[in-house]
Amino acid sequence: MSAIRSMSAAAWLCRPLRRLPAIAVLAALVVIAAPGYASAQSALRRGEAALARQNYAAAVALLSPLAQAGNRDAQASLGYLYEIGRGVPQDETQAALWFRRAAEQGQPFAQYQLGLLYDKGRGVPQDVVEAEKWLILATAAGAPPETAEERKRMRDAVRTKMTRGEIAEARMRALAWLPRKEK
Repeated sequence: MSAIRSMSAAAWLCRPLRRLPAIAVLAALVVIAAPGYASAQSALRRGEAALARQNYAAAVALLSPLAQAGNRDAQASLGYLYEIGRGVPQDETQAALWFRRAAEQGQPFAQYQLGLLYDKGRGVPQDVVEAEKWLILATAAGAPPETAEERKRMRDAVRTKMTRGEIAEARMRALAWLPRKEK
């Protein structure tokens, strides 16, 4: 009993955990944290299913809170909805904003779309070097063969508009780039 009095309440409560292997403690923490994660994943799946069914209003309603919270896939989908003007007013500036947030986190579709926006100057200032950077990253991310070929073709098409110095600059930017998780 005196041993219990000398321990803090937290130490006393965690005492049984010291006997468990670290993997069991980690698994317990995952189970505790999983409901929030599972809920977000479920909402993302429902939002993307609504998008696939062309129920754009439902897709926006499901994806917007996730995008605001920093989910890169929801951000990319919301950017797409703004780009095509479905479920929200068409707004290339908003599309670029959502694509950028997702692209900065390493979302390949958003990187590709952002590269295309920079190439044409839609929603962002036209900048072939920045376009090339994002297209390099999207191409390097790996994709199914048919998607990878399309991305390579677009990257190469943008490259034809560039000087050697601009190509080198885009490659340096792509090499220096690191994904950043939103906080």
